[in-house]
Amino acid sequence: MVKRAVKIIRDAETIGILSDLVRREIIRLVAAQPLNGTQLAQRLSLSKTSTGYHLQKLLRAGLITISSTEVGPHGILEKYYEPTSTLFLEDFERTPPDQRRYFVHGHMERLRGMLSAFRIIDERGEEIEMIDPEELKELAQELARRMTAIGERYENSETSKGRENLLIEIYSEALRSVIREDRWRKFFPVLETET
Repeated sequence: MVKRAVKIIRDAETIGILSDLVRREIIRLVAAQPLNGTQLAQRLSLSKTSTGYHLQKLLRAGLITISSTEVGPHGILEKYYEPTSTLFLEDFERTPPDQRRYFVHGHMERLRGMLSAFRIIDERGEEIEMIDPEELKELAQELARRMTAIGERYENSETSKGRENLLIEIYSEALRSVIREDRWRKFFPVLETET
């Protein structure tokens, strides 16, 4: 199915809605397949009331939509939800400072995974230069900024790619642009000859 590729979230209120981990997980789940409130509550291990609260926040923000309805086993109309875009990216520069940490943490986790993978595949046996926690945070913030810039190129297009594949594609482009800078190149020696 073809849908809007990327939506950059630029307003602080919607960024705040996306900073909630439960809401991010709802978006991830309904991106894989449309789900109803009961199914989401079960997968999230939350009450239907709590799940409904989060669904209403996402609906009002325009992040999800009702994709279909069907009558359930007890005659109750079940609403199935899906995201309005394949991928949502927060504009890091417009993210309120008190909320940035939620997004930076996710980028730091991705970076740890990538640096671990680079260490495994580096056939030259070179050690990746030690990175201290503050440098990792700075690198994560730089990637967050680049994600916005690269995501803007996808914003007015449609895609049939899945959410995860699109995220990997954009993240790869962001990482490629960061690696080209002398400041960060030292952490990615396995890629030096490829950039």
